[in-house]
Amino acid sequence: MSSDIKVGDAVRLKTGGASMTVESIEGWKAVCVWRDNNKPYREPYPLLVLRADAGPAAETA
Repeated sequence: MSSDIKVGDAVRLKTGGASMTVESIEGWKAVCVWRDNNKPYREPYPLLVLRADAGPAAETA
C-alpha cells in the first residue's frame, strides 16, 4: 500500500476530529499524538482512515 503520509505530518481522521501529528508508522498503521485540554494522547490508526491536515481553512472548503 502506498501512502503520502509520513512521520511528522499533521493529519486528521477522514471523519473529522482533532489535528494530530504522526509519531511513527508501523506497517499499515500510523501512531498519532495530540493534545486535548493539555492532556496528551497517543493512538495508532490505520493509514486508510487518515488524511493530511491542511489547517482550519480546509474544514470550511
